[in-house]
Amino acid sequence: MSLALATLIYEWRRYLAAVIALAFSGLLILAQVGMFTGIVQAATATIDRSRADLMVLPANSESLINSGSNGLPRRLAPQMYLHPEVVSVAALDGGGGRWMNRPKAGEKRVTQFVQVDVVDPIPGAVTLPVDYPEAVRVALLEPYAAVVDRSSLARLGVALNDQATLNGKTVTIRAVLDGYPSINQPSVVVSRDTLRLLGMSDEGDKVGPLMIQLRDPSRAVIVRDQLNAAADGRYRAWTRPELAKANEGALMREQIIGIMLGFSVFLGFLIGVGITSQTLRGAILANIKEFASLRALGVSMGSLRLIVLELSFWVGLAGLAATALFTSAISVLARSAGLPMGFPIGWVSGVAVLLIVIALGSGLMSLGVLKKSQPADLLR
Repeated sequence: MSLALATLIYEWRRYLAAVIALAFSGLLILAQVGMFTGIVQAATATIDRSRADLMVLPANSESLINSGSNGLPRRLAPQMYLHPEVVSVAALDGGGGRWMNRPKAGEKRVTQFVQVDVVDPIPGAVTLPVDYPEAVRVALLEPYAAVVDRSSLARLGVALNDQATLNGKTVTIRAVLDGYPSINQPSVVVSRDTLRLLGMSDEGDKVGPLMIQLRDPSRAVIVRDQLNAAADGRYRAWTRPELAKANEGALMREQIIGIMLGFSVFLGFLIGVGITSQTLRGAILANIKEFASLRALGVSMGSLRLIVLELSFWVGLAGLAATALFTSAISVLARSAGLPMGFPIGWVSGVAVLLIVIALGSGLMSLGVLKKSQPADLLR
C-alpha cells in the first residue's frame, strides 16, 4: 500500500470534506442530466419498449424531440413490406385531448390537457410494449377503454374503473400501468380502435412515424441501410437505440437546458476546487512535520509532490465513489415518486473525468505548502 493511500485511509476525517465536496459537485451535474434524460425516456417509453426494430421518420427529422411535423406519406407504410425482412409495419398514432374526470362526492374536479398514446392490443403487435401485462392488453380491447400509469392517477383525479371525459366522450380506466410515468402532461393509452371512436384518429394523407418489426432483429442495421439507400430522400430509417440516443442529444441541445447544465458544471467546478483545495491544504499543513521528517530522511521535494498528487488522485476516486452512492440514492427516491431518471454513459464519463481533474488541480494548488516542511523545524 502506498504512503498516500495509507494516509487517506488512516486520516480519512481530514479529507472527508474534500470527498463530500467532490460528491456534491458530481451530484449537482448528474441529477440534472438524469432528470432531463428521464423526461425523454418517459416520453418515448412506449416506443423504446415496443417490438419495433426500426423507426421511419421524415428525411429531415433528426429526432422525435422538437423535430417539427413528423408526417409521412401514408403510401409509404405498405411500401415497407416490399423488403423481404419486414414482417410488421404500424404508424405511431396519437394526439392530445381535453381531460375531465367525474368526481365523486367530496372529490375535486380535474380538467387538463393530456397526451394520448396508441397501442394495438393484438398479441405480438409491433406497437405493443413488451412489458405490458396480458391483463392490460385484454383491457384495451374494450371500446372506450383507457389505461394510465399509476403515478398519473392522482393528477387525473381517477382510480381503476372510474369514468372520465376525453374530448367530450366517455372513457373508462380499465387498467393501471407501472413504469410509464409522465413528467409534463399526463399520458393516457388507448387502442387504435378507441382512438378512432374518440374522433382523434388522423385519416388523411399523412401518418406519423412508422414502426417496423423485422424477421431477424439482429439485422436491423443492415435493413436500415438498405431502406435508406432506397429512400430517395422521402424518409430516413433509424434503429431504435440510434433514435433513442438522438432524442437524448436533441433535448440536451435545447438552449435553456444547455444553459442550465453549463451553469451546473461551472458551479460544480467552483465548489469542488474551492473546498477540495482548501481541505487538502489544511490536511498537508496538519501533517507538515511528517513531511519534514521525510525530507530529513532524504526524500526529495519532487517525491513529496508526487505523494501529494497521488493523495489528491485517491481523494478524487473516493469522491467518485461517493458520487455514485448519492446519485443512486437520488435515482431510487425519484423512481419511487414516479420520476424516471437516466444517465447517459457519455455524461457519466465526463463527470468522472471532471472530478478527477478537480482533485488533481486542487492537489497542484496545495503543493506550495510543502515549502514549509523544513527539517530544521523538527528541532523546535
